Amino acid sequence: MMIPPFLKIDPATRHVSLDGSDLAFYGNPNAVYAALHAHCPTFYWEQQKQWFVTNYDQVNGLLRDRRFGRQILHIASRGELGLPEPEPHIAAFDLAERYSLLELEPPEHTRLRTLVNRAFVSRHVEKMKPELEELANKLIDGFADKREVELLSAFADIIPVTMIARMIGIPEDMGPQLLKWSHAYVRMYMFGRTRADEDAAEQAAREFSDYVKTVIAERRAEPRDDLLTHMIHTEHKGQYLTEDELVSTTIVLLNAGHEATVHQIGNSVRIILDSGYDPAELFGDETATERTVEESLRICAPVHIFQRWALEPAEIDGVEFRRGDKVSMILAAANLDPAKFSDPLTFKPERNEAPNLSFGAGIHFCIGAPLARLELNVVLPILFKRLPGLKIAKTPVVKDVYHFHGLDRLDLVW
Repeated sequence: MMIPPFLKIDPATRHVSLDGSDLAFYGNPNAVYAALHAHCPTFYWEQQKQWFVTNYDQVNGLLRDRRFGRQILHIASRGELGLPEPEPHIAAFDLAERYSLLELEPPEHTRLRTLVNRAFVSRHVEKMKPELEELANKLIDGFADKREVELLSAFADIIPVTMIARMIGIPEDMGPQLLKWSHAYVRMYMFGRTRADEDAAEQAAREFSDYVKTVIAERRAEPRDDLLTHMIHTEHKGQYLTEDELVSTTIVLLNAGHEATVHQIGNSVRIILDSGYDPAELFGDETATERTVEESLRICAPVHIFQRWALEPAEIDGVEFRRGDKVSMILAAANLDPAKFSDPLTFKPERNEAPNLSFGAGIHFCIGAPLARLELNVVLPILFKRLPGLKIAKTPVVKDVYHFHGLDRLDLVW
């Protein structure tokens, strides 16, 4: 496997030098992952000052390994671990994240997830199918006669945020504002974030939290049949969610409930159009559709990295971790492990190999996976059926952020 010129690998030390902001990398990360699998599947990324794992079995195992967790301060102090004190200029962001499902460990994680989980199980989500079909068709009606569209702004951006807002009980006309807050939010998880990124995220967190608090107050006064009302009025073992827990949970559900799916709609359409497959075959029936969706999730996952803290001394692939060390798993690379997937860089919807890890695994397996899968399985067939002869009009523009992989623009004609 050829090593791209911008990637430096020292197999002896397992050190890798790679600029995460280089378009040659984030524009086509799969080529880098293939080289890493061939030469150095577990590596120390010099620029990130952290160990990374790409092997499928090790990533899958780490996601379930209780020696590693999403938080560390529940078992050790900042002083013990040598961690800096919180930055005052991102206090509102930190508060909004404090009770995020993505960041907590049991028992707090179990309590919050139990309260929310009922809304996201497959049988409940499946009831949203008619609404999804109606929304997808309505959006396509708006541009079908133009014979061209920028798909993200006209379609992909709108569907997931509309559906998660309806589910939680947020007015749909807040969609554009939710997108702005969310985009500012996620830049906090990118490599090389700047002070300007932090200031924007802090402002977004403050505005987002204040808005959610007003909706919480409305639901306390006038309960409705929505997820927010359910979270406010349902107890778990005698406890109700606090105001801060409600705000954190609502924000993470709104952000996670659309950000990755927006990317995946764009990624999937691009990979299908580049593949040479006939969309009529890919979406011929429900089974074919499901296989197509899962293969697109495998080969172009929207979320690439999950991080964990070592909660106790542990060894992974010969690397020793002390309590308080961090390790990152590259989900998108695990999906390309040649030990699990034949010809892993090729889109093959007929595969019957290992399940993809795009939604994670273990206790932090994506709670919104049933909703995301439903959205993809419903809207992609509609899009290709309504717009026969769909083609990419110009080279797609990849977002200049690595951690989340998606497009800024996808211009199509038919």
